[in-house]
Amino acid sequence: MEEEELEKAVHAYLRKKGFKLSDLALQDQNRLSASSHNDLVLTRLENDPVRYHDGYSKLRSWAYSSLDLYKHELLRVLYPVFIHCFMDLVAEGHMQEARTFFHTFREDHELMHLRDLQKLEGILSPSHLEEMELARTLRQSKVKIKLCEYSYDLLLQYLQKTQSIAMLGIINEHINFEVSAGKPSSIADDADVVALVGSSQDEAKQINQKEVRWGLLEDSIEERLERALSDSEKADVESKEVDPEDNKKRSTDGGKQGASIKKLKKDKLVGVTGKNVRSETSMVSMAPRVKPELPLPVMSIEDEQAILEDLRNRVQLSSLALPSVSFYTFINTHNGLNCSSISNDGSLVAGGFSDSSVKVWDMSKIGQAGKTTTVQGEDGSAQEHMLNSDEGKRQYTLFQGHSGPVYSTTFSPFGDFLLSSSSDCTIRLWCTKLNSNLVCYKGHNYPVWDVQFSPVGHYFASCSHDRTARIWSMERIKPLRIMAGHLSDVDCVQWHVNCNYIATGSSDKTVRLWDVQTGECVRIFIGHRSMVLSLAMSPDGRYMASGDEDGTIMMWDLSSGRCVSPLMGHSSCVWTLAFRHVWHSLCIGWIQQESDVG
Repeated sequence: MEEEELEKAVHAYLRKKGFKLSDLALQDQNRLSASSHNDLVLTRLENDPVRYHDGYSKLRSWAYSSLDLYKHELLRVLYPVFIHCFMDLVAEGHMQEARTFFHTFREDHELMHLRDLQKLEGILSPSHLEEMELARTLRQSKVKIKLCEYSYDLLLQYLQKTQSIAMLGIINEHINFEVSAGKPSSIADDADVVALVGSSQDEAKQINQKEVRWGLLEDSIEERLERALSDSEKADVESKEVDPEDNKKRSTDGGKQGASIKKLKKDKLVGVTGKNVRSETSMVSMAPRVKPELPLPVMSIEDEQAILEDLRNRVQLSSLALPSVSFYTFINTHNGLNCSSISNDGSLVAGGFSDSSVKVWDMSKIGQAGKTTTVQGEDGSAQEHMLNSDEGKRQYTLFQGHSGPVYSTTFSPFGDFLLSSSSDCTIRLWCTKLNSNLVCYKGHNYPVWDVQFSPVGHYFASCSHDRTARIWSMERIKPLRIMAGHLSDVDCVQWHVNCNYIATGSSDKTVRLWDVQTGECVRIFIGHRSMVLSLAMSPDGRYMASGDEDGTIMMWDLSSGRCVSPLMGHSSCVWTLAFRHVWHSLCIGWIQQESDVG
C-alpha cells in the first residue's frame, strides 16, 4: 500500500470509530513531519553550489535567445549576476566550484570588463573578499541598470516562472533597475548603463539635475586682453590715418600693387603685435562670465602686465610659421621617475621619484659647460679635469623631505612655488626661489595620488587612496573642504578654469564634479569601463576630457553631464591629458624614460 493511501485509511478508521482527538493529533504530526522534510530539502538546495551554475546558465540562455530588440538590454543583467554568483560561491567556501564557474562564463564579459575580471581572478579564499577593495565595494554597493519597461516585465516573468531562488536573491540584493517608458535604449548606450552608484537608485540622476555655471571668471585676463587689443587697434588705426609716408605710397602706387603692399603691411603688423590673439581667443571670449565663489588672490600689476605683454608678443601661427615644441626625456631613471611637470613659461621642469626625492631643472642652465680644475699628476705634469655633476655643481636642484615615493608635482602659475604629493600621506610646498621646503600639509590618511594648483594659484586640490579629495589654501595647514562620495581610490584631480569647481577621477570608473564652496557633488559622469587616470578642462570651461586604464578618452559636456564623444585609439593607460591653450583640440602626453644615455 502507498504511504498516502495508508494515511487516508487510518484517518477514515479513526473518524468512523469517533476518535476525533486522535485524528487531529495525527494530522498535526503529519504536518510537522512534512514541514521538517521540506526545510531539510530547502537547506540542501541552499547549500548546493550547483544552484549558481544552473541558475546562471539558464538565465544566460534565456537572455541570448530573447528578441533582438530587447536582447542587448537583458544581457546587461548578466555581468552583475555573474560576479555575485562567483563571490557567493567563494564566501560559502566552494572554491573549486567558484573557479570552474568563473572560467566557464568569463569569456562573455571580457570585452567590457576585462580589468575587473583580472582583479577578481586573484580571489583565492573568503578572506580575499574583505581584503580586495574592488570585491568589497561590489558586495557593499548596488549596480544601476537601465531597462525599458517591456524588458523589465520580461525579466520579472522569467524569474517568476523559473523560481530560481539563487538568481532572484542576487538580483534583489545587488541590482537597482532604472525603468524607462518607451522603446529600448540604443546599443551605443551600453557603455554607461551599468555603473556602481551606491545604494540610492536615483542618486546620479538627482545630482546631474543641479545647475553648473561653466563659464569664465568676470574681469579675467582674457577680457583684459580683449580690451587691450581693442585699444591697441584703435591706436594703430589713428597712426595710419596721420602717417604721411603711408599716404604718399598710397597715392603713387596703383591698383594691385597698392593692395599687395597693404596686405604685406597688415601681415607684418599682425606678426609683430600679435593681433591674431583676438581670433584665437574668440571662442574663449564667447564663454559666459561667472563670479568667483572663493576669495581669489589679488594679482599684482607687474604680473598682469607681464601676462598681457606675453600674449601681445605671440607670433601668428600658420603653415609657414609653425610653433616650436620642446620635448624632455629623462635618461638613466631606471623606472624611478613617477611624475613630471613643466612650469607655465617652460623655464622649469620638475620630476618626482620613487626614492622620495623631487628634482627641479632650470632649462636656462642645461647644456652649460662644466667647471674645470687643475689636478697634479703622478709624473708631476698638470692635467685639466672636468668635474661631473656629483663632483661639481649639479644641473638640478634636489628637494628632499618626503619619506615615500613622490606621485605628483605641480608648479604654481608663476613658477615660484612647487607642490609634491607622496605615499607618506603628505603634501609639501617648495619655494623655487629659496630652494627650500616651506610647509608640510597633513590631512590624508593614505597615499596622496595627485595634487594640482588652481589656475590662479593660492589654492590647490589633492586626492588620495582614502577615497576623498581635499581643497587647501597655501596659508593654512588644514584642508578647507573635503569631498567624499567615490566608492574607491580618487586617482586624479583637476580644477575648472573658473576655480568654482574641481573634477575627480576614481577607480570606481566614474568622474565627479564638485562645488568648491559647498563641497557637494554636482555631476556624476558614468561611462568608463576601467579606472579613470587623467583629466583635462577645455579653455572655455564647457568641456572636460577623461582618460582611463583601457586607453579610452571621453569628452563630457559639463552643463548636461553627458558624453559628447568617446575617443578610441590607445591600447593602454592614458596617464596625461591636456587641451591646447586656445582651441578646442586635445593633446595626449606621457612621460618618457630611457635607461640608456642617448
